[in-house]
Amino acid sequence: MLHTDTTDGRGSSSNAPTTGASPKNAAQDAVDAGTTGSVRRLHLVFRGEVQGVGFRWTSSRCANSVGCTGWVRNEPDWQTVTMELQGTQEQISAYFGAFAHAYAHYPIEYVIDEKDDIPPVEGEPDFRVRY
Repeated sequence: MLHTDTTDGRGSSSNAPTTGASPKNAAQDAVDAGTTGSVRRLHLVFRGEVQGVGFRWTSSRCANSVGCTGWVRNEPDWQTVTMELQGTQEQISAYFGAFAHAYAHYPIEYVIDEKDDIPPVEGEPDFRVRY
């Protein structure tokens, strides 16, 4: 089940989905003000039930299936996963929809603790799991 905080982990407000948001609303909130057709890159930190549940591999499968690039990795604190996700607004929305669908029958609890727009990376071939 998706639960999200309304701060970015530093005490300031973020555009992260709100607690109890539907997967469709959560995806739109995570994407927010992206321009249609333009490429954007999000730096995301997920906190909660995100390690030991296939989070990285599911993220990779979903991102590659919708044409997003970037990477995902477990952090050594055993509580967070960091991701950089790049694509158009439509691709990023499709990623969050596919990810929510993948865990629909096996819900996990997590928050998007940080979400920042960062500069896109040119020439990145795909989405990968990092170690």
